[in-house]
Amino acid sequence: MLHTVNKSPFQNNALTDCSRYVQAGDVVLLLEDGVFAAQAGTTQSALLEKMMEQVTIYALSADLKARAIKALVAGVQVTDYAGFVELVEQHKIHSWL
Repeated sequence: MLHTVNKSPFQNNALTDCSRYVQAGDVVLLLEDGVFAAQAGTTQSALLEKMMEQVTIYALSADLKARAIKALVAGVQVTDYAGFVELVEQHKIHSWL
């Protein structure tokens, strides 16, 4: 399952809700304001680290660049739009709003 999170974890509970339902082998894609969760040294860093024990977490490169986020939580992978399309082709999707 591909879980997409596009809301900032500092203004919305989508990432926290997502973390309760992910299963081993799932993939989480942070996009739009959801990429704020990938920034290292925040209150969300521990949540991402815990999630990465079971799942792979990606952040969309264009959204990281647009928000000037450079330092990421260790283990978060960066993908571009082509990678986003590949993830969509490979998985069923659940969007967390």
